[in-house]
Amino acid sequence: MSDYFSSVLLGILEGLTEFLPVSSTAHLRIAEWMFDLRLSDGYWKMYAIVIQLGAVLSLLLYFRTRIVGLLSTFPRGQGDRTAVSHPLILVLVAFIVTAVPAFLLSKTIGEHLENLDIMGGSLLLGGVLMWIVDARNTRWEAAGPRAHGTRIRTWRMEAMSIGQAIWIGACQILSAVFPGTSRSMSTIAAGQLAGMSRAAALEFSFFLSVPTMVVATGYDLVTSLLRNGDESISVSQIDLHGWMLLAIGFGISFLVAYATVAWMMNWVRKRTFAPFAVYRIVLGALVLFAANR
Repeated sequence: MSDYFSSVLLGILEGLTEFLPVSSTAHLRIAEWMFDLRLSDGYWKMYAIVIQLGAVLSLLLYFRTRIVGLLSTFPRGQGDRTAVSHPLILVLVAFIVTAVPAFLLSKTIGEHLENLDIMGGSLLLGGVLMWIVDARNTRWEAAGPRAHGTRIRTWRMEAMSIGQAIWIGACQILSAVFPGTSRSMSTIAAGQLAGMSRAAALEFSFFLSVPTMVVATGYDLVTSLLRNGDESISVSQIDLHGWMLLAIGFGISFLVAYATVAWMMNWVRKRTFAPFAVYRIVLGALVLFAANR
């Protein structure tokens, strides 16, 4: 397979799966196995980091108006929102709750990244959990915020509590430790369990992606550049061909991720997460079968 085709394929996969609740890590690893790619060497590790940054930048563009609006009220808050309960502070709280344990468990996380059994099991079990949690709230989603006795207390991200943010951040740790869990799945399901609507949980998941991915990919990039051995690479070692592959992957990931986020925000207002749950269950079963045959 040519490097250009690999770059296009991986850029599309990253853009499609980073923000859907299906695990981008699992899909990149599956692509590596199916197409005999070499994502373990220094250059392609850097490439994976670069396309992740392309995906996260698409969020900044898509939510630019919301972000400017939130920044304009920060830190004083607005209405009943104080500096402590401001949405940007809640994003930061959830990020810190995730970041500290994830950093302490970084060695364990690295050992699990190549384990197809863990990946397949996480995909399958995560799909079952997502289906159950989403079905639990379906009746109330259809009834709307004015329904009496609804399980859903938070219909907009701006109305979140600090307790919900801490809970979502804690659940996001699962996606770091167990590849295939999906950061999006864990944060969305956690939000729904904490009384958030699909749209509110999804939007908070997107906002939480920004600091989580920027710090994680930045850390990976620095360690990749500083590491000695076959897994290391310096910027000076990248030739024109290498820069072109990075540019292609970054651009494709950015565009596909932007379209995916826009589509997902529209989808969640009208439909359930059940199709994603079914997809995870089927894919997880196939991965487990392939890993143990």
